[in-house]
Amino acid sequence: MVAFYLFGYDLRNFDFQLLFMNTLSAKENIQAIVKAIKAEEAKLRQKHPLLAHQNTLGMAILLLSLGAFIGVGTLYYFAIIPAWLCIILAAIAASISHELEHDLIHKQYFSNQPFLHNFMMLTVWLMRPNTISPWYRRKMHLHHHKTSGTEQDLEERLVGNGIKNPFLRVLVIVDGLLGLLINAKRFSKEIKGFSFFKVFNAGFPVTTAYFAILYSVIVFHLVNLFMPLEVNSPVLLLDVMAVFEFLMVVLIVPNIVRSSSLNFVTSSMHYYGGVNNMLEQTHVLTSRLFAPFNLFCFNFGHTHTIHHFVPNQPFYLRQMISKKVLEVMKKHGVRFNDFASIKQANRYQAS
Repeated sequence: MVAFYLFGYDLRNFDFQLLFMNTLSAKENIQAIVKAIKAEEAKLRQKHPLLAHQNTLGMAILLLSLGAFIGVGTLYYFAIIPAWLCIILAAIAASISHELEHDLIHKQYFSNQPFLHNFMMLTVWLMRPNTISPWYRRKMHLHHHKTSGTEQDLEERLVGNGIKNPFLRVLVIVDGLLGLLINAKRFSKEIKGFSFFKVFNAGFPVTTAYFAILYSVIVFHLVNLFMPLEVNSPVLLLDVMAVFEFLMVVLIVPNIVRSSSLNFVTSSMHYYGGVNNMLEQTHVLTSRLFAPFNLFCFNFGHTHTIHHFVPNQPFYLRQMISKKVLEVMKKHGVRFNDFASIKQANRYQAS
């Protein structure tokens, strides 16, 4: 028993991991994590030579996800699958296109071939029409890496990060346009260079069409509850609404599911306020409570923190190395499932 005691402390209950972490500076912990990520990537690339064909892999994943997206819509059109299954499968396919867009923003595919690069950028935008232009988002996202955890991080604040009121937060998470309208005045005061019209116009014409279809269907059916529009409307209007309702199932609602899940996960795992270094920008969401949401954003909660340490890495590599890298992150001070921060509007609280 004596061996378990030293200077009056019970070594059986001593947290050696915490002691190890505290003996290193934040910079040293960050360097250790970055080194581990790059080492795991190097091992994978050596083991799987196919990973060297990054452009080909990116294009193949895009075409497969696009094919799945169109295929699911076709099955629904011919009444082979029900609407609910179409929505779920289309949302999953669209979540892959989001990861590809993220990689494209960091120029992971065809960076020296503008035509193919921009083709991929346009395709992932069309698959996710409720987002702003990926060319505009590139500026916003790179700014996010520089300002993560501060009031200047427009990208995260647009999806609910830092909002304490739960009702307002849900509204912003589900409907980006309403969130932009509600927060425009506040953002104008707090975020340097913010312009409502720049962000709003960054969605033209794809996002503009998305919201036009969404609100047209909502308004039509709300009015139809009190006035028999389906009986009195011209045939052309009813034909247009039939097309819009089809698009609601195969494109609009799947992206509401996808973006709401992503916005909930990302706004929960990014800190807002109290951030001093990269260790404090995010925590990792591995809780089973987030599993349904991670399903529709391609496991974002598990892997996005890796991206903060090494941005220039394809999304599929992050998935492949995550199991080993997350162990290293925990050892070096990255937090996991910090639900207390969500209650405090995502503020990072020092231990």
